[in-house]
Amino acid sequence: MQVEVEIEVNSGNRWLVLAVVSSALLLIVIDMTVLYTALPRLTAELGATPSEKLWIVNAYALTVAGLLPASGALGDRFGPRMMFLGGLLVFGAASLLAAFAPTPEVLIAGRVALAVGAAMMMPATLAIIRYAFEDEGERNFAIGVWAAVASGGTAFGPILGGILLEFFWWGSVFLINVPIVLIAFIGGLLIVGKQVSQGGHPFSLSASVQIMVGLVATTLAIKEFGKPVPSFVVAIIASVVGIAFIALFIRVQQRATHPMLDLRVFANPAFSSAVIAALFAAACLTGLSLAMTQRFQLVMGLSPLEAGIQLLPLPLASFVAGPLTGRLIKKVGDRTLLPAGMSAIALGLCLYLFSIDSLPIQIIALALVGAGVGITMTTASASIIHNTPKESTSTAASVEEVSYELGGAIGVTVFGSILAAVYARSYEAPPLLADVGPSALGIDQALQHAGAAGAGVSGQLLNAANAGFETSFIAVLAVALGMLAVGIALVVRMNRRPA
Repeated sequence: MQVEVEIEVNSGNRWLVLAVVSSALLLIVIDMTVLYTALPRLTAELGATPSEKLWIVNAYALTVAGLLPASGALGDRFGPRMMFLGGLLVFGAASLLAAFAPTPEVLIAGRVALAVGAAMMMPATLAIIRYAFEDEGERNFAIGVWAAVASGGTAFGPILGGILLEFFWWGSVFLINVPIVLIAFIGGLLIVGKQVSQGGHPFSLSASVQIMVGLVATTLAIKEFGKPVPSFVVAIIASVVGIAFIALFIRVQQRATHPMLDLRVFANPAFSSAVIAALFAAACLTGLSLAMTQRFQLVMGLSPLEAGIQLLPLPLASFVAGPLTGRLIKKVGDRTLLPAGMSAIALGLCLYLFSIDSLPIQIIALALVGAGVGITMTTASASIIHNTPKESTSTAASVEEVSYELGGAIGVTVFGSILAAVYARSYEAPPLLADVGPSALGIDQALQHAGAAGAGVSGQLLNAANAGFETSFIAVLAVALGMLAVGIALVVRMNRRPA
């Protein structure tokens, strides 16, 4: 028997509730990207090997993706407030561990613990919003704020990291979490009241393990395929394990009398099209951010902080578009807004592609991309929540957030691979230079090689490397446009089906 979980929220406090959960969500999404800026310094100071460096980055995403479905089901069973507050405590303690990690192994353990706390909090934040806002219009606006933080906050990670590293040591990128966690925890205790009744949502440990192994293996396979020199044995084994365990999970859930995840919800076109849109938007956002920040730093010679500021129009536009979209959902409808948001991303990319050397137009293009991401993420979040039973809100939110994680992994893999492959094919060695092999492997190697070469040779190498990277960057934009076209077509076609 399922008993609906209610949360005591004074009607005057609901906006404070939104502020509390948004601050926690901002920590989670920033932690996904803030490490990009600090990674060179911390790996040098800790003496991390290439393998350890890889796990410092990947441990967070792999753990979050694997634990989201289980944490969503637990949130529906025991109440999102308990998961939210528990996740904050874990996240705060893990931040301290990571900030003062003496070795790479301890830092990796801290990143895993951070991911555990993040996975506990993420579905709970959206579930708390649903319970706190009874009016549909206000709820849509609150979901818009949530989605704006989720999408725009990711782009602020490198900016924040750059600012902190200007004045402090690398551990500050983790230590800054602690005061915010304390404020959010106190706010959660005081503002989000205790559950009136405890939910009875089904939870299965075996099913949780099945989907965890399936998602972790699948994400690992995607990341392995995206490496410059992948291990195809590891990638294929991970793919087979991932597919097998996800198939087992689906089979068990279909046969269960009381499934942990009711798969019939995917038969609803509004729900499934929203998941698809979130996946495509996350893939494009993450992959393009990777390509653009590399271009800003490696080709244009900007610092990490300057590169982050160059991207600023994207998150700012997303922050504005999210809440505005929340106001429009009820009037316009998700069937219109989902493809419209994805089309805005495509229009921004198209504008950027044809104005690659014009800064004013680039700013407009990035703002269009950000607005499109904000529209898409807000509409997808609202559609998923509104097309799910209230007592299964956390589980539904975990499905959406898994699509974000997988989309991000796919984006980095696809666009990173295209950057590397097209660069290798388009790089033309300067004439009269005999030893230019390393420069063809990537622009990073080209810069290192140019630094060790003579003045005349260095300039030729840099020109050749920059030209090769610009060609690969244009290829990334073109593939992103094609990917969005496929996504828009899928969303439109799915929404034509009867509910």
